[in-house]
This record gives sequence, C-alpha cells and structure tokens, in this order.
Amino acid sequence: MSAAQERRTLLERRTVVLAVGAAGAAAALTACGGSDGSGRAESVEQPGSGGAGGAVLAKTADIPEGGGVVFAAQKVVVTQPSAGEFKAFSATCTHQGCAVKDVVDNVITCPCHNSTFDAATGSPTGGPATQPLPTREISVAGDSITLA
Repeated sequence: MSAAQERRTLLERRTVVLAVGAAGAAAALTACGGSDGSGRAESVEQPGSGGAGGAVLAKTADIPEGGGVVFAAQKVVVTQPSAGEFKAFSATCTHQGCAVKDVVDNVITCPCHNSTFDAATGSPTGGPATQPLPTREISVAGDSITLA
C-alpha cells in the first residue's frame, strides 16, 4: 500500500470514529431533553448559585407539594412529599448516570430508561435502577431552601 493510500485509509477511519462519536453525543443530549409541556416540574437553573454550599436554591413556594424541582446546575432535585416537608437528592440517576427530569405525584423520573424513585426517600420504585438516589443536605430557613 502506498503512503498516499495509507493516509487516505487513516483519514477515512478518523472520519468514521468522529461521526460515531458525534451521533452518540447527539443521542445523549436528546435523551436529556427539557420539559414536554405536560405541566410537570421543570429543571431550574439559578444564576450565580454555581452549586456551592449555602446557595439559595429556591423559595419553599417554588416546590410543589407532591412534586419537586430539578436544579440542573447543582445536580440536585428538591421535593416536597407532604406539606412543609422538603427533601433533596442527587439528580443523577443511579442506573446509568442520566439526569432525572421531573417529579410528579411524589415520583422522581429519569427519562433515559424510565427509572422511578420515591420523592420522600429516593428509593427506586421502578425501572432498571436498583440503588436509591443519594441524599443531599439542604436547610430550610423561613421561606428559603439552601443547599448545605
């Protein structure tokens, strides 16, 4: 094989590898898409909060009873399983590391493979996930919820 043919073959291989990688990245981004407009809690990013401890995530009124809010930038989901009771968990699904999408009827849902978790405990309730979502520390002072 001539040097020119070897270079052409190498470039063709690189092109295939790059195309496959780009397709995989596009599929991952699609799986982590936004709200479907069904009225479910949406991911919220607070400017300037950067995920540092002590950052105010939300007001208590922002977290619906029986639901929750996913804070994508901080990788945390805050729920209110019953009136005045606030819980926080990692927003990273324990199945394959996708970000959970929403909380409806006290169920946290991961869009990648439809794993579901209990909004009060973080325990898996369905899907391929078998491990609970790790708890995250928050504090509630007045009407502010702060990441500890």
